[in-house]
This record gives sequence, structure tokens and C-alpha cells, in this order.
Amino acid sequence: MFMNWRELLGSLKRSYTRLETPHPKMLEAYRGLAAAQGANEALDSKTRELISLAVAVTTRCDGCIASHAAAAAKAGATKEELADALGVAIAMNAGAAYVYSLRALEAFDELKAA
Repeated sequence: MFMNWRELLGSLKRSYTRLETPHPKMLEAYRGLAAAQGANEALDSKTRELISLAVAVTTRCDGCIASHAAAAAKAGATKEELADALGVAIAMNAGAAYVYSLRALEAFDELKAA
């Protein structure tokens, strides 16, 4: 097992407001983003959570993975739906790595010539 996801989720929930006192406007803005998500109701909550989980994988955020895995389960996502969403994340991340590899090659060639 990679980590205790329930423990991580609990820690996140307990720590959520730690920035409220030193930076209340930031936390207010973050809460506003969360509230605005899905406001137009074009996607159902299950679909939004599956997308969020795929994005969490590509950004390598364990806290996001824990939060959105729990939310996707609560929204009724199936393991098959989750596997499809994660397949998209894998495909996109591999594609991004390829594109950024081309950029790295270009940078190397340009800087080597200098």
C-alpha cells in the first residue's frame, strides 16, 4: 500500500483552515473556486470528480487524489469509470512528457550552439 488514504484525508480536513488566520483572503478565494465549480451544472458531480481525480494524478497531488477519490466514490463512480478516467490521465501525461521532451531537445540544441 502506498499510503493510508483515510489518514491523509483526515489530516487534510483537520488542517484545511490553517491558512485562514495568516491569509484569510486566499482561503476565501479558494472556497470561492470550490463553490463555483459546477455552478453551470453542465457536468454532473460524478463526472466532475472523475475529471478532478485524473487531473490530480497528472499533477501528482496526493491530497487531491484522496479528496477526489472519496468524492468520486460518494458521487457513485464505478471502478470501470475510474479506470477510464485514469486511462485518460495516463495517456495525457505520456503525451505531455513527449511534447516536453521535444522542448528539452530543442533547448539543448539551442544552448549547445551558444
